[in-house]
Amino acid sequence: MDRFEELVAEALDGIPLELGRLMDNVAVFVKEGSPGSGLLGRYEGIPLTDRSHYDGMVLPDRITIFRLPILAMCHDEAQVVEQVRITVVHEVGHHFGIDDARLHELGWA
Repeated sequence: MDRFEELVAEALDGIPLELGRLMDNVAVFVKEGSPGSGLLGRYEGIPLTDRSHYDGMVLPDRITIFRLPILAMCHDEAQVVEQVRITVVHEVGHHFGIDDARLHELGWA
């Protein structure tokens, strides 16, 4: 596992256990992405707040963290660590049904 993937894993491990236990049917991936895209992460799926008991038969939700855009915006490893943490929490927030405006209010945008 490369260092960036380790940072993503550490950010996931940093999510409070109570919330981590509630995460359901979600897979997290690291992809290169395009440094000019500005997109640091993406959530694809059905937020927990929108699921019904019939949604258990769907493919897992996907959280993708884009390595190159994060590296392009950061000047040192400490900034990369912080930005990965923010991005992971932001995308996990979408899994829990929190929209961008609320995540911004909470400081996770």
